Amino acid sequence: MQAVIFQVLGGLGLFIFGMRIMSDGLKKVAGKKLRAVLSAVSSNRVIACVTGTVITSIIQSSSATSVMVVGFVDAGLLTLTQAVGVIFGANIGTTVTAQLIAFNINNYALPIIAMGVLLRFFFASKKWQQWGEVLMGFGILFFGLSTMKAGLAPLRGEPAFIAFLTRFQAQNLHEILLCIFVSTALTTAIQSSSATVGIIMALASQGLLSFEGSVALILGTNIGTTVTAQLAGIGSNINARQTAMAHTLFNVFGVIFIIFIFPYFVNAVVYLTTHFLSIGHPDLLVGGEKPFISRHIANAHTFFNVIIGIIFLFILPYLVKVAIWLTPRGKEEHLDEIYHIKYLDRRYLDTPEVALVQAKQEIIRMADEAQTMFDEVTRGLKIRNSKKLAKWKGREDMLDNLQKEIIDFLVKVMQQNIIVEESKEITTLMRMTNNIERIGDEIEDIAEALERMIEDKLYFSEMAIQDFMTISLESRKFLTLVFEGIKEENRQIMPEAVKLVNSVNQMTEEMRLSHHDRLVEGVCEIDRGMIFIDILNAFEKMGGSCYNVAQAVAGVK
Repeated sequence: MQAVIFQVLGGLGLFIFGMRIMSDGLKKVAGKKLRAVLSAVSSNRVIACVTGTVITSIIQSSSATSVMVVGFVDAGLLTLTQAVGVIFGANIGTTVTAQLIAFNINNYALPIIAMGVLLRFFFASKKWQQWGEVLMGFGILFFGLSTMKAGLAPLRGEPAFIAFLTRFQAQNLHEILLCIFVSTALTTAIQSSSATVGIIMALASQGLLSFEGSVALILGTNIGTTVTAQLAGIGSNINARQTAMAHTLFNVFGVIFIIFIFPYFVNAVVYLTTHFLSIGHPDLLVGGEKPFISRHIANAHTFFNVIIGIIFLFILPYLVKVAIWLTPRGKEEHLDEIYHIKYLDRRYLDTPEVALVQAKQEIIRMADEAQTMFDEVTRGLKIRNSKKLAKWKGREDMLDNLQKEIIDFLVKVMQQNIIVEESKEITTLMRMTNNIERIGDEIEDIAEALERMIEDKLYFSEMAIQDFMTISLESRKFLTLVFEGIKEENRQIMPEAVKLVNSVNQMTEEMRLSHHDRLVEGVCEIDRGMIFIDILNAFEKMGGSCYNVAQAVAGVK
């Protein structure tokens, strides 16, 4: 018995390890495209569902898709309806794993691993190395499944074990519910519905489970997998928690629906699989094994999610309303208060696709604060109200805090297992963050100069006021260009950025000369003149910082 336990647990470990390696490899191959596709989901529920199906089919993990979706909702990039549509698709996409492991290619597992090792460790190309990881994971997954099957084979002759499994034959409602409860608990414990499906297939193929029992156990995996999304939603904003709730409702209601029609569902799967795919009956024994049952189980898994997905797509708005109603709101969150991080969530550090989106959203928020600070300060010359002008201090503290938090967050993301494209993006985001903070420092210089004017009751000449308004307007245009460029990922920003930086530099030079002439003519006094020069220097530095942000947006070093 000890050998059986060790072999089954070892096989399960290899299966989960292989699946993780394969999933990570596929995510690296897909790169940033995955995130771009997910963040571009339309409001059309069918397209959202198809998107979820495609993404999960690629990365082979509905849990990863669910976590990404919850993170995107948390960052405000997806609405609740869009997110639920994607999760419907993710449930369908994850059944591709079951379809893959239903193929009887265990004899080729070791050659596939060898091919993966060859590509991963002996090829210089990053892309080939990533495909090597995919093949290694794929081979290890099947080797683990084969090890589990071999470990379970001796149990066919154990009366006690067979007697225990007779409780899981799903011949009545009590047994169906027991199967669902056990597989839900197992899936929750190992955090992988695909691994649970692998265990069910291994048991069934050795003749230890009937097809009915296997289908009932499969239903439980669909409830167990929602726990991952629920855990991802803890501590997130209300929309993210509602997304997790909708995911749970979808799977739970789907399982309840199938329980009511369980015998008909099982017969439908058998009929469609045997007649349209020309595959033998699931419970047919050949040499003590059931060679066809794995494909039937995989089809039951797929049919369940497709049928439930289609039904719930029609009533999606009502499901969303129920999810909103059932999700506890708790205390109102004041996320926009100063010093508070709104989007960064350290639970997503090991999911770079989400973490980088959150960092960008926080940078956009930082840019908006800098622009507001600029508008408030530049109005100060006309308003001359010390209390209103003093608002800049709170915003400057916020920019400093955001810079520290964003950089710290990005450094931690960089320490994760990331791909080259993600590493480059982190460098770009850091450059944006640091330069936006410098823009805040330069606005601070302007604010302090204006405060000195108000305190000392100094006034600029008409020409100086006109110059201030002119360069403020040009700098505002530059800020708008680069901050909108961040939001829109405008890679063609540089020609306009070059024009504006040259314009700001030329203006400051011409204004210095005009100021010198006014000093010579006695129109301007020394005290006012020094303040004016300080302001011009700040605008010039700001132009340089804006140019650096533009380079980061365009991907220019």
